Amino acid sequence: MKKTLTSSLKRGFTLLETVIAIGVLAVLLTGFIVVFAPAAAGIKKAISVQEADRLASTIENELVTLRTGQEAGLESKTSTSFTGFDKAFSWIMRSDKTDTALLVYQYRGSLTSTRTDGSPDPVADMTNKLPGKDYNMITMVRRKNDTLLKADIPAIEGGIYLVKCTQLVFDTAKGELKVGQAGQIVDPKATTQTAITNSDEYPEAVIAFAADFYTLPAKSAGFLDSPTGFAKSFTNAKNPVFSRNLAVRR
Repeated sequence: MKKTLTSSLKRGFTLLETVIAIGVLAVLLTGFIVVFAPAAAGIKKAISVQEADRLASTIENELVTLRTGQEAGLESKTSTSFTGFDKAFSWIMRSDKTDTALLVYQYRGSLTSTRTDGSPDPVADMTNKLPGKDYNMITMVRRKNDTLLKADIPAIEGGIYLVKCTQLVFDTAKGELKVGQAGQIVDPKATTQTAITNSDEYPEAVIAFAADFYTLPAKSAGFLDSPTGFAKSFTNAKNPVFSRNLAVRR
């Protein structure tokens, strides 16, 4: 009798018990995935929204910040008196051209030295350097033909975004704003939309525009100068990673 009891205590799980245990585990794992997957996607989406907000805010602010040395590149102005609005007018109008395309990126900027345009010097050498102590992360917008862009490249963290801006004009039939023609600024309320090339002649105090953001496949100086590099990516940029409707004020 004692031998039989000892033998029964050493008996393992039966095949049926094992199958049931596996089934219960599978149900629990399935439930976990169903609950967790949307939550993970939501977290990823939230991070993307934060990034989009940062980039859009940078574009909106930088367009009306006239930096030293940028006056010479404002094709929309013939006088010698320039404002941030003149810069915004020109940059929006010319953002559909390869040379004057808008690029936004984040780079390591010096805490102690700045350039003539007021932007921090890039920190390319990371040896024994700490964020917040030796440099700050700076989000910057520059035209592709800006010579300071190439100086920033060694200090860029992450990728570079191409930004194409198009004015929003009033659709009288629908009573709402719609995307206008790329490379053209007009009186947004006029029935006949004639291109305005001088910012002094723009009749409104605000330019509303759609900003489309595209990721670039590379960020080297060679890529930016190559006709099969940046120029090709610029031409083939069809599906933005995100878009925002923004505005600049006179």
